[in-house]
Amino acid sequence: MINFPTGTFPTGTFPTDSITFLFTDIQGSTQLWEKHPEAMKVALARHDAILRQAIETHGGHVFKTVGDAFYAAFTSAPAALSAALDAQRALHAESWGEAVIKVRMGLHTGAVEARDNDYFGPPLNRVARLMAAGHGGQVLLSAVTDELVRGHLPPDAELRDMGEWRLKDLSRLEHIYQLVVPGLPADFPPLRALDAIRTNLPAQLTSFVGREKEINAVTRLIATNRLVTLTGPGGTGKTRLSLRVAADLLDTFGNGVWFVELAPLADPALIVQTIMNTLGLREESGYSLLEIITDYLRAKNALLILDNCEHLIEAVAQLAETLLQACPDLRLLVSSREALGIAGETPYRVPSLAIPNAQGGHTAESILNYEAARLFIERAKAVAPAFTVTDENASAIAQVCTRLDGIPLAIELAAARVKILKPEQIAERLNDRFRLLTGGSRTALPRQQTLRALIDWSYDLLSDSERILLTRLSVFAGGWTLEAAETVCSDQYSVNSDQYSVDSNQYSVDSNQSLSTEHCLLNTDILDLLMQLVNKSLVVVDADDGPETRYRMLETIRQYSRDKLLETDDGTQLRTRHLDYFLALAEHAEPELSGPRVAEWLRRLDADLDNMRAALEWSLGQNVQTGLKLTAALMQYWNAHNDMHEGMEWLTLLLRQPDAATRNLTRAKALTALSFLFAAQLENAQTQKMAEEALTIYRELGDKHGEAFALYMLGSALCGQDDYATGRPLVFESLALYRKLNDKIGVGEVLSALGNFIDDHDPERARVYMTESLEIARELGDSAGVAARLSNLGRIAYRAGDYAASRAQLTESLEGYRRLGRSDTSFIIESLGELALREGNYDEARKYFEEGIALARESGRIASNYWIFSFLGFITLRQGEYAHARKFFLEAQQGFHKTGLKIGVAYTMEGLASLAVAQNQPQRAAKLFAWADMIRELVANARPPVEQADVDRELAMVRSQLDESTFAAAQAEGQSMSLEQAMEYAKQTSADGG
Repeated sequence: MINFPTGTFPTGTFPTDSITFLFTDIQGSTQLWEKHPEAMKVALARHDAILRQAIETHGGHVFKTVGDAFYAAFTSAPAALSAALDAQRALHAESWGEAVIKVRMGLHTGAVEARDNDYFGPPLNRVARLMAAGHGGQVLLSAVTDELVRGHLPPDAELRDMGEWRLKDLSRLEHIYQLVVPGLPADFPPLRALDAIRTNLPAQLTSFVGREKEINAVTRLIATNRLVTLTGPGGTGKTRLSLRVAADLLDTFGNGVWFVELAPLADPALIVQTIMNTLGLREESGYSLLEIITDYLRAKNALLILDNCEHLIEAVAQLAETLLQACPDLRLLVSSREALGIAGETPYRVPSLAIPNAQGGHTAESILNYEAARLFIERAKAVAPAFTVTDENASAIAQVCTRLDGIPLAIELAAARVKILKPEQIAERLNDRFRLLTGGSRTALPRQQTLRALIDWSYDLLSDSERILLTRLSVFAGGWTLEAAETVCSDQYSVNSDQYSVDSNQYSVDSNQSLSTEHCLLNTDILDLLMQLVNKSLVVVDADDGPETRYRMLETIRQYSRDKLLETDDGTQLRTRHLDYFLALAEHAEPELSGPRVAEWLRRLDADLDNMRAALEWSLGQNVQTGLKLTAALMQYWNAHNDMHEGMEWLTLLLRQPDAATRNLTRAKALTALSFLFAAQLENAQTQKMAEEALTIYRELGDKHGEAFALYMLGSALCGQDDYATGRPLVFESLALYRKLNDKIGVGEVLSALGNFIDDHDPERARVYMTESLEIARELGDSAGVAARLSNLGRIAYRAGDYAASRAQLTESLEGYRRLGRSDTSFIIESLGELALREGNYDEARKYFEEGIALARESGRIASNYWIFSFLGFITLRQGEYAHARKFFLEAQQGFHKTGLKIGVAYTMEGLASLAVAQNQPQRAAKLFAWADMIRELVANARPPVEQADVDRELAMVRSQLDESTFAAAQAEGQSMSLEQAMEYAKQTSADGG
């Protein structure tokens, strides 16, 4: 260790131990040069002088400048901070004229390497990203530097805690501090870090090595082309390159950068649903999933990354073409082993990493000129910190990189072996393994074959038990937990859903079913073997914030392992075990989704959604009954995520299978689950059909709980088809049966339905039902249920004219949903806006409606906007903006008609009738009110008293302007109009009163 006096940087030397780096650059310098080129020449010279003086005065050394950026090193952290402060004060005090210079600065401390008058190492990456997160005039410090300067701050200076942030390309969160001093700006926009930008880009757990040329090339292509496809064989780093480029482009796309992983999908039909989930959109009745995505992205400046598309190439090509045609500001970055082959596509083949020649003569210094070698060395040090590159092993490293064709995945797998083998030994083993492949022209062979040969070699290095576990783990899709691996992959196999716990999995032994291997894996073996596979880079530990550690395989490794599994006799039994395990998980989660741990269990099921899909796919051909049980158990999960479409598809597909025809409880439960999902989509006829068959089966088998649920669904479906006379008694029969069974969850659900829509024409009775339902939800600890019931009570209070109670209940509901992490609260925001409208607070109402529109679009709830357009129509009507009011009402009316919501059409017709009153068109108003009255009677949806009072007042005005016979004729004509005739009449303008 070399020690230097504090604050003094020795001339001509580059100390490497605990160096504090100060990185700076000018914010918006490109624009300044374009707008004020002459002024910038003078300003930049002054900027350079100020920075050099501040740095050198405090003993720092400027070791590099790039454009207007300064990179300086200090042996003292307080000295570096003082230099930054003096520089900012001088820059702030300078009279810049036209070209105002604002400089952002970052400070970080760490140990580095020095060579060729430059510094290298991770600390430089971190300080560069730290600086890039700031704004002009802002000084940011890392947690390390913060600790070193505490107690040595300049007078009046303080450090503001900015919290933890994830910086581009860095896996470890950085705790960031901002220097604050009197006389300098202290408040800035949010940091330019990943957590402040709309994106789901995953944190990278390892550093990104090389690829500067490829990064620049792909970045330029995206700037000028709307579809860029990264092509090349598996393992060349297409995904890592796309993530790196995307991270650099975060500031470019104002509406976000989104990463969509398609590798776990086997069914092309799930691509659109996966994109829906990634964007956080929700399904909407009357619209296809693709329409919802297209509508969401249509006006957005966004980048969508579709990763690992080769097995879904045709479906992805069709989807990409549709999105690009409909969304002019959308760009797509696709990775695939082959191009999509559509118009407008720009393919870019990702090359292997630059490799050294294999002839020898390399030194520890010269080998660093090649990306492949640098990757090998960095990954080797990660698994064996004592590893060093020397002149003696440099040629062996070169040979390894060359034999592996510079394929990043292959190099990483090889580097993982330095814990047990020297580079020379690795090179020898590679020579033995690839002798056949290198005997002829290597360029004539598929690179995938080279990668497979490498994986063969890695596989051969495993112990027998490790090989067995690796192949068995390939049954999982998208990852797994330790408990899942112990259950599915162990020869001590048993599943019992009643004993499943999210905290710890306990399984009672129903039967021991050993697999057909000679080597028996015990539950206690799995953890150690799994850790061995992690150490050998064949299994990855997922870094997330979930309650359980999750593991996954790189997709290439999983496919290879799946092939190995199929060579044994264990594949069928393992996939059946996998199906049974996830059935147990889903059945245990089912009641939890109506309890206090709903958010926790939704996250747990989210993590295993790909496994659920894989299990259901297997059940189609092997065990339809189990598949039906699994899908039915996921009913509340599909509903909570508004993924009814997928749940309906699985259930419909499974129920069509011959093995599903048996009239047993499994079929009955599947039918009621399907009816529930149809009901959520307002498909009442299908709901009725499924519920009727389920009810018959439940009664045949004497299952009272099932009978109660089927009665509830059937009654609700009939009411949804305006047959209240038949439907309402069935709902009450369901309620009585649930009470008899003491099923509080069922009682609460039916009471909520009674208060929410079946008896909403009677506000007081609806309030009684909903209040009891709320009490039950609170008793059960169902936080989501409490929030939903409060929202419904708020609507009931509104209809009754009790605005104070309505506001209090809606506000409490909104707070409850936000505590649960629910972002889709547009329906509550809309209700608060409607309340403000009713109270005459038009500005407040507009704010609520604007927020509601934004939330509805974010979640894909398109129909929600039609109610808001209706409310905006009433606002503009009451403010005398008649043209705007008419436009809002007609737009909402068309939307309601498209979704088949007659009551919505009637509501907009009432708005247009009120507009006719305001414009002195009494006959027109009489016709429209009469038609709306007829529709409300048809669908059994009476006006709330507060709204009826308004209509009565306006009809009185109309009657005062017309004689009795004219009024009666207008009303009769209105009631005789069909839906289409009424909508056509509503579009017409009238200047003569009728």
